[in-house]
Amino acid sequence: MPYQPILGTLGYILSADKKQVLLIHRNARPEDQHLGKYNGLGGKLERGEGVSAGMKREILEESGLTVTRMTLRGTVNWPGFGPNGEDWLGFIFIIDEYQGEPVMQNAEGTLTWEPIERLLSGALPVWEGDKHFLPLVFDDDPRAFHGVMPYENGRPIGWKYERL
Repeated sequence: MPYQPILGTLGYILSADKKQVLLIHRNARPEDQHLGKYNGLGGKLERGEGVSAGMKREILEESGLTVTRMTLRGTVNWPGFGPNGEDWLGFIFIIDEYQGEPVMQNAEGTLTWEPIERLLSGALPVWEGDKHFLPLVFDDDPRAFHGVMPYENGRPIGWKYERL
């Protein structure tokens, strides 16, 4: 059977001094699979939409910012991640240039600038699996990473990656 994951984007917007990241605190919808967690911005690609166009659209919809420069940091294949065991393939970006001022609230929750070190240290509630790939998103290695993180019953059961 062919592998047909849901395609998504995940973007981490950096402050001008590159020390903070704009995150969403998913606190608006009680039925949200992500309730209580902090995450980057993003979502599902639309049919016929390119990955970079989808990332830019999601950033605009969720934050009000217009992306003017972003870098693909990596991809993660999440087999079994969805609430009903759906497979996901995510394209992860750093956004370091944009226009506008971010909104501080949207339908998913509250947007907040957080120190990158706070995110990486585990001080914020994030998906358990994010702790594996977040250091790769924010490190100085210019090569993209490509990882696989299978999920079972809402928890990661493995992690492996390579850099190219």
